[in-house]
Amino acid sequence: MRTVLHYLRPQAGQMALQFLIKISGTVVELLLPSLLSTILDTCALQGDLPGVWRLGGLMLLCALLAWGGNVVANYMSTVISRKCTIALRRDLFARVATLSAAQRDRLTEASILSRLTSDTYNVHNMVDRMQRLGIRAPILLLGGIIVSLTMEPVLTLVLICTLPLLGLTVVYTSKKGVPMFTRVQESQDRMVRKVQENMAGSRIIRALNCIGREQQEFDEVNRGLAARQRTADLTMAVVSPLTSFVLNTGLAIVVLVGAWRVSMGATQPGTIIAFLSYFTIILNALLMVSRMFVMYSKGSASARRIEEVLQLPPELEQAGAGAEHPAQEVHVAFRDVTFSYNKTTPNVAHISFSLRHGETLGIIGPTGSGKSTVLSLLMRLYDPDEGSILIDGVPLPALTEEELHSRLGVVFQNDFLMADTIRENIRFGRDVPEEGLQNAIDCAQADFIRRKEGGADFPLNVKGRNLSGGQQQRVLVARSLAADPRLLLLDDCSSALDYRTDRALRHALRERHGSATTILVAQRVSAVMAADLILVMDGGRIIGSGTHEELKQTCPMYRELCLLQLGGDAA
Repeated sequence: MRTVLHYLRPQAGQMALQFLIKISGTVVELLLPSLLSTILDTCALQGDLPGVWRLGGLMLLCALLAWGGNVVANYMSTVISRKCTIALRRDLFARVATLSAAQRDRLTEASILSRLTSDTYNVHNMVDRMQRLGIRAPILLLGGIIVSLTMEPVLTLVLICTLPLLGLTVVYTSKKGVPMFTRVQESQDRMVRKVQENMAGSRIIRALNCIGREQQEFDEVNRGLAARQRTADLTMAVVSPLTSFVLNTGLAIVVLVGAWRVSMGATQPGTIIAFLSYFTIILNALLMVSRMFVMYSKGSASARRIEEVLQLPPELEQAGAGAEHPAQEVHVAFRDVTFSYNKTTPNVAHISFSLRHGETLGIIGPTGSGKSTVLSLLMRLYDPDEGSILIDGVPLPALTEEELHSRLGVVFQNDFLMADTIRENIRFGRDVPEEGLQNAIDCAQADFIRRKEGGADFPLNVKGRNLSGGQQQRVLVARSLAADPRLLLLDDCSSALDYRTDRALRHALRERHGSATTILVAQRVSAVMAADLILVMDGGRIIGSGTHEELKQTCPMYRELCLLQLGGDAA
């Protein structure tokens, strides 16, 4: 199973070189106070001006080397973290694309979006800062303590006495920080979801004059996020002030004890000045460690959320590649299929039917009767809880994803259009020849495309907002037909069409794609009445099955629909 560390392994060579440069620059930086002490206590007291210039020049060279090493190492850490984040985000997006519908339902779209954006950004910052501070801070801390011990053991004891308290502070706050920042990200998920809902429903919100209510609900979500963020930040903010207070107190004690030792002749002023420089270096190193733990807490919380998605097991078992499945007389068969989204109350129960090649199945029934669920099961967005679904006599789990989806042409009930040209929306990344594209436009009754400026190259807005509802549906139908599918699934694809266009579309489908097996979900009796088999569904069950004429005689609900929609034509 992949973790975030997996994405650092390809960069191991560059990271090793970066660490080496960082270590070298940091070690050189540690030499500066010792050189200063030598200048003050030896060269200056002896009047050795050439020695002062030599050691001063060496200090300047060390400062330049330390600066250059840190600049190069920091640049390399940025490059490494960027490559790691690109690969992580790419694989996370690929994993999200292969999640089952049930897994997406559990994660929620808002959470997935948050993990792809803010969580990967937090991981990027963690990887970058850990490379910059994770080497520099410990070397400055330990190196400063070791050098100061050799220089002034008595004064170093003051510093060492402060370390346990500082260590406990950092460990406590980091242990508390990871769960807190996890809850912050969860609150951010809720905010993203609320923004998505408002953006998608902006028109109806204005139409119903609910802007004030939505602002109030958003304010509640925003305040919840701010409260959790404040709690986490305050907890982590304790580290830096407490660290500064303890170390500055220690620094004041060092100054007093150092002055006393100088007055007693136990040490030299240059040594005290160098020790104070090392103390400042150690102080800054500890502050860097505290900042590093804050960044680690955020990044670790985000990394766990990302790994949760990457490590999700495949929920729909896939067959191995390549087995030949010759066509059978029965193209599609449902055998006593039962399915529930929440695994408590069945959404569809005991669904059975079979279709031969080229036949058309119409499914009609009230809203929520399970019509779209039947199509979702056939597309294997979900696996049934009971029963089996077969294509050409082969159970769906025995077909690879490529084998199954290459057969399908689909229009979903709530489908989408990309912010791209009409041509690319119809092709949708497939190798569709121009002739096939034009035939699909003709069959879908989408002649309006040719009247647009640029024809099929006319650019669409996000979600196709610069087309009417009927025009959007015809572009979607053209997309489903462009690859000449063997199995055509149309989920309420003509609800926005006028009756004349709807009739012309159904006639064109029979003429041009009559060899394709078609399953048509509709609310209109006129859309399904010519089907070879019609299923009437209610409450997730089939309450009527047969042709139009048979159902008028045997199914009261269908007969009522005919009277309501067709009037005298139902007789």
